[in-house]
Amino acid sequence: MANFNFDQAEGLRRMLAGPTPRIVTFLSATPQDDKGSMLVNLAASLARAGDDVLVVDACASAHGVASRLGMDGGASVLDVARQECGLNQVLHAAPQGFTVASMTRGAHCAGPDERRRLAKAFDVLVKQSGITLVDGEFDGEAFPVPVMASSEIVVQVSGSPASIKAAYSMIKRLNMELGRRPFGILVTGTSEAEARLVYDNMAQAASRYLAVNLVSMGSVPADEYLQRAARLGRAVVDAFPLAGASVAFRQLAGRFALSGRPSLSTGSGSHFSA
Repeated sequence: MANFNFDQAEGLRRMLAGPTPRIVTFLSATPQDDKGSMLVNLAASLARAGDDVLVVDACASAHGVASRLGMDGGASVLDVARQECGLNQVLHAAPQGFTVASMTRGAHCAGPDERRRLAKAFDVLVKQSGITLVDGEFDGEAFPVPVMASSEIVVQVSGSPASIKAAYSMIKRLNMELGRRPFGILVTGTSEAEARLVYDNMAQAASRYLAVNLVSMGSVPADEYLQRAARLGRAVVDAFPLAGASVAFRQLAGRFALSGRPSLSTGSGSHFSA
């Protein structure tokens, strides 16, 4: 028999704690510019739909989304963990309507204690936003903070054989490191038909050889208006709302919206949706 008093107390604790932050970690088997463009436009689309969006640059390299937006010169979450600045000093408002923060700006934690402090600072940071998109990297080792490993993970892939091979290899390494769990697949730079084929082939291979379930997050077509919008310093959904990429990003934002699709950790669907 269930313990009513315990259940009631647990329910009250969860209410007081507030909603669980939505964290999605993005990894990519495409060029860095492709991932940066995708994250900027997805974040802008979510913000236009009414979501409070934080984008965290967790890349060790100098090619993350903060660098793309020219916001990589300030303090990082690691500086907060080292008590060198306040949390508000790492948050930067992007003109596209979302907030940007850098995780470490390429610096390394000094040891386990500093890694724990970084994880705590990150936990506080993400609770201030409705949805956090993490620009991540994975080289077979641990993520900068443990919550990235337990968050939803989406792998971006293009239609090229090299990208598909790299994406599958990444999923294989993630599976070995994190254990069996689902991963999202986002196909960019292709037609809808080609994206469907890429996803279907990857999903079949992952299910057969890795026993891993892949979940389609949709696709974004190749579109010259993406580059035009970037040169203007704007999101494509704002600068060219009727472009094919804009339509795709609005659909994509709908799939990531807080009130939309169940999270990858609980969802079991593997269908393709553009």
